[in-house]
Amino acid sequence: MRILLISANREEINMRAWPLGLACVAQALQDAGHDVCAIDMMQLSDFAPALARLMEDFRPALVGISVRNIDNQQMNDTKTFLEEAKAVATLCRELTRVPIVLGGAGYSICPRSILEFLGADMGISGEGEAAMVQLAYNIERGLDVESVPGLHRRAANAAAPKMFQKDLDRFALPGKNLLPLSLAGDQTFWLPVQTRRGCPMRCSYCSTETIEGARLRFRSPEVVAQWLSTAADQGFTQFYFVDNTFNLPSSYAKRLCREIIAARLEIAWRCIIYPIRLDAELVELMAAAGCKEVSLGFESGSELVLRSMNKRFSPEAVRHTSRLFAAHGIKRIGFLLLGGPEESKETALESLRFADSLELESLRLSVGIRIYPHTRLAMVAEQQGIIAAGQDLMEPSFYVVPTLRDWLRATAQEWLSQRPHWFW
Repeated sequence: MRILLISANREEINMRAWPLGLACVAQALQDAGHDVCAIDMMQLSDFAPALARLMEDFRPALVGISVRNIDNQQMNDTKTFLEEAKAVATLCRELTRVPIVLGGAGYSICPRSILEFLGADMGISGEGEAAMVQLAYNIERGLDVESVPGLHRRAANAAAPKMFQKDLDRFALPGKNLLPLSLAGDQTFWLPVQTRRGCPMRCSYCSTETIEGARLRFRSPEVVAQWLSTAADQGFTQFYFVDNTFNLPSSYAKRLCREIIAARLEIAWRCIIYPIRLDAELVELMAAAGCKEVSLGFESGSELVLRSMNKRFSPEAVRHTSRLFAAHGIKRIGFLLLGGPEESKETALESLRFADSLELESLRLSVGIRIYPHTRLAMVAEQQGIIAAGQDLMEPSFYVVPTLRDWLRATAQEWLSQRPHWFW
């Protein structure tokens, strides 16, 4: 079957993104024997004529559209991205009558609403590799698609349960023919790689459990190191581990670093750190393996607010973690969320002073927390009347203590104006 996969994202949030998830689905489909064409809208200046030519030349029997982000998660300057995805879906429908299926992390957050808004035929929430292969198999043979994991159909009220593969080695990372070779050597680009899926931490506001499940699942460190080596041979020197918690579990992170060191790769990489269970040995291994920068999403410097977010760490653990990375010359980017449940003027100032004391290389500050479905924050917001019962959260809604909204914005702006390395 000829299958066209389109990454609809055209926005940069913090850094230029490459659609790793779509490329993994493309690889799974290729491995199943399908003829796949994958395109990234970020690399097309004028997508309409390019897509029209592609439809005419390739003549797909199935079209998949990946929705990476719903919005930019910023209350002070909210930007929504679904109109762009809708324009892609609408154009696809004008150009072909074959089935159009949605997927991607953003789609998985609000599958029913986004399916209706974009006007596609169906969508897959959760992991896409196995589900998309099964969908293609069923369509090709004229079979019913009801049993495809995570599948939503516009004509049906119910969806099949999502399925998460326990052994991620069953899904190959994208091969050389799917890598964005035009970006190899570009020093502004970091090629994403994912070694783990799922997150058991259950932070009150986070959508990861909805997208990937709560159970941690792994790729073999040997497989990851080999893929990095293959990508490095193609000219890629900078990588971004998009795992939500690179250091958890610590034993796995150490094995991965040792494999990268053993491969003698001359690469640089960045990752996301959850500030617990991190010791000097792991940081030393990360530095030796090429880690140059970490994201510390500590979110608050207040014990009270951290508990309300269901964080498993203390401000002192964040300080300890920050010092370890600073001692090894690894840059630190902090992330601070102000205005959530239990926030007060006192806790907000406590957080700002704490963040300042860490002397980070940079910090991103947000006032208001994006409310996602199926999270504890959504439940609290509904109880407090901030959102309506059963509200469709496809449209951005934010939690901020109402009496603090204006004060938080003004105070945050004042702190930002005096610290050029702090950003919205």
